[in-house]
Amino acid sequence: MSAVPQTDEPILLRHDDAGVVTLTLNRPMQFNSLSEEMLTELQSALDAIAKDASARVVVIAGAGKAFCAGHDLKQMRANHSKVYMQKLFKQCGKVMMSITEMPQPVIARIHGIATAAGCQLVAMCDLAVAAEGAKFAVSGINVGLFCATPSVALGRAMGRKQAMEMLLTGDFIDAAEAQRRGLINRVVPLDQLDDEVRKLTDSICAKSSVAVGMGKQMFYRQIEMGLDGAYQLAAETMACNMMSADAGEGIDAFMQKRKPEWKGC
Repeated sequence: MSAVPQTDEPILLRHDDAGVVTLTLNRPMQFNSLSEEMLTELQSALDAIAKDASARVVVIAGAGKAFCAGHDLKQMRANHSKVYMQKLFKQCGKVMMSITEMPQPVIARIHGIATAAGCQLVAMCDLAVAAEGAKFAVSGINVGLFCATPSVALGRAMGRKQAMEMLLTGDFIDAAEAQRRGLINRVVPLDQLDDEVRKLTDSICAKSSVAVGMGKQMFYRQIEMGLDGAYQLAAETMACNMMSADAGEGIDAFMQKRKPEWKGC
């Protein structure tokens, strides 16, 4: 006899393992669409992780056959008012900004489809690893809706003309093309996906959390600046980083040909 399907499972699952926090979107029957409730759970989880010094890296994954199919269209149609839409997209934007602003690197683990706001989620993560069969699209244009909020992320993750082609046609691209366009970092067979993600998390966890956190914050700030301001920020960041105990330990360990023992300060 088969087991009775669970109906009361959390819509967002969290698993902690040696500094790696995996958040799994858990609405497989809805292709992990980003409902109001899902966005609320994601925001709460990201806020908590950002304050957790033991958390070194975050992986965002999807349960079932897909990574994420974007916003919950049924929920949106059931709440058809401008006030509701403004609130929803503001809520989504805050989640996306939290990914950029938190000190821990965030890795998207993609299988199946990543469409619309799901593709936006991939673009906003710091790194992304996809299975060979993964597909990506911002397909709102096909139903009369330009994917404006995903365009913010796509326009920063890949070339403008490549992003506009996706936004104007709504066509899918495969994982290999997504990698060529800069949307994702690595493509591997599905059965190697977790191992490839682990390679990245292991590498990041082996580094100084101080350097990683400061570097991530600086990187996204300087991208929005002019060249002179970017170099001023970078110089100040490096000066502050050099004053950290971790930088001193790392340099000493390098010169002494030994493994550093990070102090986290």
